[in-house]
Amino acid sequence: MKIAGLEIKGITSNSKEIKKGFLFVAIKGNRQDGNHFIKEAISRGAGIVVVEKGAPRIKVSAKVMFLVVDDCRKFFAQAAHKFYGAPSNKIKVVGITGTNGKTTISYLIEAIAKKSGGGCGVIGTINYRFKGKTIIAKNTTPGSGQLQSLLMRMRAQKVKYCAIEVSSHALDQERVAGINFSRAVFTNLTQDHLDYHKNLENYFLAKAKLFRALPPTSSAIINNDDKYSGRIKRLTKARILTYGIKKKSNLMASEINFGMRSTEFSLVAPNINIRIKTKLIGRYNIYNILAAVAWGISEKLRIRDIKFAIEKFKNVPGRLQRVNCPGGFNIFVDYAHTPDALFNVISALRPLVEGKIIVIFGCGGERDKLKRPLMGKVVTELADYAIITSDNPRSEKPAQIIKDIQAGIQKSNYCLVPGRGEAIRQGLSLINKADCLLIAGKGHENYQILKNKVMPFSDRKVARKCLELMK
Repeated sequence: MKIAGLEIKGITSNSKEIKKGFLFVAIKGNRQDGNHFIKEAISRGAGIVVVEKGAPRIKVSAKVMFLVVDDCRKFFAQAAHKFYGAPSNKIKVVGITGTNGKTTISYLIEAIAKKSGGGCGVIGTINYRFKGKTIIAKNTTPGSGQLQSLLMRMRAQKVKYCAIEVSSHALDQERVAGINFSRAVFTNLTQDHLDYHKNLENYFLAKAKLFRALPPTSSAIINNDDKYSGRIKRLTKARILTYGIKKKSNLMASEINFGMRSTEFSLVAPNINIRIKTKLIGRYNIYNILAAVAWGISEKLRIRDIKFAIEKFKNVPGRLQRVNCPGGFNIFVDYAHTPDALFNVISALRPLVEGKIIVIFGCGGERDKLKRPLMGKVVTELADYAIITSDNPRSEKPAQIIKDIQAGIQKSNYCLVPGRGEAIRQGLSLINKADCLLIAGKGHENYQILKNKVMPFSDRKVARKCLELMK
């Protein structure tokens, strides 16, 4: 790749990664300003430095080219796309965005693609993976450079499809600006990340970027039952494919039978009317399945392969995942960490549980504080009993986070147990076979962040250990 006649050997926004002949993009982030690292980048061999208009001028002695652009983030994303050989032009990429459901849908799409004979990569919250390779995920959607590099590697391995969880942060920060999305899925939109976006409208506008950018040759797969669906449909140029349970849609689920270990429903679409039985439980998982099926249909995959993949699919790590234990107790771990996600998962369990529903949950530190009282209200209103504990407090005091949660509670059906391990032990001591214990918030995570330390912690492992000690 050449810029202004100079051969570029690498592209990055991290000055520590610079080598001779690299291009350095000085991005101003929320915590660090790339302009402060220009001298370091040049000392390491950067041949071109990209800055935004109005950036402070820096005097350097070395011969280096400065390129001034309107938006460094967008430039980086588009330049990375070009540098890595425009891999999304060769791979059929589906972007999945919305508050809830992204991870489950990506797993279902992966399963459908594999059954249909096409390799599928996944880039999302739990990890980045393709062709037997797994990379730890630091962000739901990685930075532009890593994202394009992953797509390039997938293309080299002849991966046909890639499902990307596209976060609102990634969209706002233009991380996916260089990607050619052949499909995009909108799941839903409820309150989350307002610490970053400030209000729900800004949050929506960030999500909407994915659909505004779709060309007419793409398909927008939209949850027709979500109140934001109409706005998404009006702003996109892509072909529209809707799914739903309530409103008339292109794909619909009807005659739904819910169970504690499976769900059965009729899938109705043009020229399709079949019965599907899935191991996933809860109404919200029907929406996730419909989104994945809609993707498969848009790709003209055989419905028998889609049905087979859905019915064989077991679970997503940390998404209403059952904790195997002797005695047949109903214990689940779930990633729910927003008011809506908690509402969905508790509502899904309510008609299936004969006894009490006990929920252990907390709220993450340095994250949207406005949702804390809402989460407290949702859990205490819907569950029989709640144990409020720590999630990932980070630099915040756990006691203050818990106090913020309490502010939304009007009932007395809860207790405070700041230590998460002790909270799980107490929760287990309260349940009988007819009851259900939901450990919410961390899901697949195997760590807890306390101040500046990352400590090993898995809800599932702690629950199993407590059960062994309670024998």
